[in-house]
Amino acid sequence: QVQLVESGGGLVQAGGSLRLSCAASGSLFSISTMGWYRQAPGKQRELVASITSGGSTNYADSVKGRFTISRDNAKNTVYLQMNSLKPEDTAVYYCNLDNNYRNYWGKGTLVTVSS
Repeated sequence: QVQLVESGGGLVQAGGSLRLSCAASGSLFSISTMGWYRQAPGKQRELVASITSGGSTNYADSVKGRFTISRDNAKNTVYLQMNSLKPEDTAVYYCNLDNNYRNYWGKGTLVTVSS
């Protein structure tokens, strides 16, 4: 079983920065692709960034150049550094672990970017 716990969300002004963390329990972390998704009210959940077990990353076009995903396998933790935040980044951000058989999700952390 896997449990994911996000932290680091909050209120920030446009142009500011936040760093989200996701701590994973269990033994699957180091061999799994990790991702950050977000969902704004009335919108579909979308992939923000992902990182494979080997460290390869992918980003949504809307965040490319502003956000950075990273992982620390020794700590079973994945991070999302968010810079130059925009009001349209406001959403609940969810941590995801993909082990190919199923996806595990955290409960989410709210990021609000004010104008």
